[in-house]
Amino acid sequence: MSRFDPRGKANRALLAGVSEYDHVAPDPQGVNGQLPAVRHNRTSLEDALHRGGVFGAGEVRALASPTPDDFTGALRRACREARGLLLLYFAGHAVTSTSGSELHLQMRTARVLLGHGLPGSVRFSEVLGELAESHAERVVVILDCCYAGNAAGIWHHLDDPKRRKHKIQLLMSVQPNRCILGGDADAATPFTRELTRVLDEGGDVWLSRLYAAVKERMAAAKYKAEDDDPQRPQALAPPWDPEADVLLAAGPAVLPPPPPGVSWPRRLWELLTRARKAVTGSGRTTLAALLALLATGAGGYGILALTGDPGPCAPPLELRVLTDPDLEPPVRAAADAYVTSDANTTGDGCRRSGVTVNSAGAAAVVTALGKRTDSWQQPREDDNPQRDIGPQPDVWIPATRADLDRVNMAAAREDRLFARLEAEAEPIAYSPVVLAVPKALGAGLEPTGRSLSQLRTDLERVDGKAELHRPAPELTDAALLATMGLYGEDADARAAERRLARAGRPEPSAARLLCALPAEDAVDRHAAALVPEFLLKSGIGCHSVTRVPRVAAYPDDVPGLEPAFVRVRWEDGDRDADARDDAVDRFRAWLTGDGGRAVLGEHGFRSATGERGLLAAQEPPAGLAGSVRPAKAADPSEMDLTLERFGSAHGPGRVLFLLDSSGSMAGRWDGSSGGPGILKQTLPGLGGEDEYGVWAVHGTGGRTHTELLGFGTHERPDAERALGRAGVRDAEADPHGALLDALAFMRERGTDDEQPQLIVYLTDGEDDGRLTGKALDEVLDRAGGDAGVPVVMVSLRNSGCDRGRPATRIAAAGRGRCLDVGDDLVPALYDEVARTGSGVE
Repeated sequence: MSRFDPRGKANRALLAGVSEYDHVAPDPQGVNGQLPAVRHNRTSLEDALHRGGVFGAGEVRALASPTPDDFTGALRRACREARGLLLLYFAGHAVTSTSGSELHLQMRTARVLLGHGLPGSVRFSEVLGELAESHAERVVVILDCCYAGNAAGIWHHLDDPKRRKHKIQLLMSVQPNRCILGGDADAATPFTRELTRVLDEGGDVWLSRLYAAVKERMAAAKYKAEDDDPQRPQALAPPWDPEADVLLAAGPAVLPPPPPGVSWPRRLWELLTRARKAVTGSGRTTLAALLALLATGAGGYGILALTGDPGPCAPPLELRVLTDPDLEPPVRAAADAYVTSDANTTGDGCRRSGVTVNSAGAAAVVTALGKRTDSWQQPREDDNPQRDIGPQPDVWIPATRADLDRVNMAAAREDRLFARLEAEAEPIAYSPVVLAVPKALGAGLEPTGRSLSQLRTDLERVDGKAELHRPAPELTDAALLATMGLYGEDADARAAERRLARAGRPEPSAARLLCALPAEDAVDRHAAALVPEFLLKSGIGCHSVTRVPRVAAYPDDVPGLEPAFVRVRWEDGDRDADARDDAVDRFRAWLTGDGGRAVLGEHGFRSATGERGLLAAQEPPAGLAGSVRPAKAADPSEMDLTLERFGSAHGPGRVLFLLDSSGSMAGRWDGSSGGPGILKQTLPGLGGEDEYGVWAVHGTGGRTHTELLGFGTHERPDAERALGRAGVRDAEADPHGALLDALAFMRERGTDDEQPQLIVYLTDGEDDGRLTGKALDEVLDRAGGDAGVPVVMVSLRNSGCDRGRPATRIAAAGRGRCLDVGDDLVPALYDEVARTGSGVE
């Protein structure tokens, strides 16, 4: 692939900016709000591309808040017409699937439904498919939306047997799994604002230069995404191959406005700006003459405009710090305080170093430092920690020293390492992992001296509607340590996971979890959350909301957070080793000294030794203990094992569908609301690795069912055809016998692993007379005993899930759900199946 100059070719640019939405909050199906800043995005980028000289007359088309049909129609047209460069730009709302494997671009008519419904959205994988099949030689996609960074993963997983996707390059406004702020009505959003400024600087603007310049400008401006995260643009994938670059602009520079407070004549400002460009590459004599000519009229600012000299201080060395997502806000606060401190200032008033802090999923970092240091130094298209995690760190601050042991255990099995880790002996601070309970429920719990399992049982006793929430354990160490307590020594991981709140994808950090709970007042009042204690003192950086106050219960079997300071030395990274060592040593000394302790104390951390008192010299806030007895230290092998068990409990699942096929179902059989039609609509929640089968339930003799679909893995069309062949039988049904058979069948398949399992029984309830007395008790005992399989009872009657009904009691015994036509039945049943399966979520 050669460097691509598209001038003179048939190029197309399609700019879709969705600033107005038909459905917005507080509409329960609405998106988060209108995006007036996107109007500026659309117009400013359109103007910049017209000025850039790459796209000719009629080759740039802007779509103002299109519908999905408007967007896809315009996209197909651009794909047909482009022969050179095809540029696609999207700004607006976007959401990901529960698994993060799909990005949904939300157009003007977008709505968000319960379950998997996202009408009014366009799948990004489908957009990529259209672009890959286009006639264009090169395609550049620019996304300015929430979760834009997830597009890179979708590109990597796109099925591309013809190898056409490689002509597509991506520029994304934010890192994966991050939301950005919507801006206001007065200016474009930060990413597009800086993008257009770079395009307007004049001269040749190649994609590689555009990405580097925008990234540098956004870092310098310290733009923030939601939750006070830094907003860092991404690309697929730097470093750019010089032979694969694309020219995006080659026009004259657009003059910037004079700086605030400067009032000299416009003509002089133009002269200064053009003079600076004119002397680029000129000799010192020419520059001196111009300075002498302009100094009198332009003053000191004229000299600065020409020379770009900010003063006597050289650019400081930049330290790169990597940490756990839960620790990123306090570590960044500490880094910011250090950068401006006397410890980081020379006698001349210059900064010695800067500090950039970023976070990434804890499990991914352990894997990268233990097994992928070669790829971190030399990224590949399919293995790029620089893209997936961040730049090579100088300092790593994991939430527990056990992570360092996990890295060393993995690294011991590698032939060659490209990074060496040197850890300080003592942790920086301490914060226990607590059960944050609504204050109204806290009086019913013993705050200390109880295991997490006991606290959970106590909570359910105090409040029958209590919910337990936890962030994603593969992303934060606090969530992983809490999961160790949830599973216990012998607990069934599947059963433990089923006792957590029913929700979609777990939140990526404890702060995000605490931000999300107040979205529904009923949930907030009954929700307990497993989070680091420091968040209950320092608060969280989400938008201001009224939330239920929480107090802490301290499980004595969950290790706490003990952040460690780890120096990372990279092979062949010795060019500035002395200066970098000095910068790291200064930062470490400050962070572990009075300065760092003061900042961490403000954020709610405790002493790493002794009685673990709060670092801040004050009384503990209400609901927190003055001192705590730390639980046992985190064990690296147990952490790895818990992650494996978590993966199994959420991995490929097993679902057995029982379809009442007795004669009374005749009136509830055909169409999308009939029994087979309802089950068909749940199949997208199952993937190619999930095992499932369908039984037709009929007969009251020795055999209570026949097999419609054998138990195993299936292609979805095969399963749909099997359901399509199903018919009503001239017979009654025996739900007692069928459920006992199903529970026994699934128990046999779950004895050797912890994969998630589910039984779904869909019926009209006409044969509930066989679920009374001893027969019902037998089913309840089996479902609530050691079968270990949740049962979802689906009744096609309005009253099928009323209190005391057999379906309600069976679902409760098996920790499942009872659904009837009074519920939003199909989406609710789909959610249950998708939680067990691994299909489209």
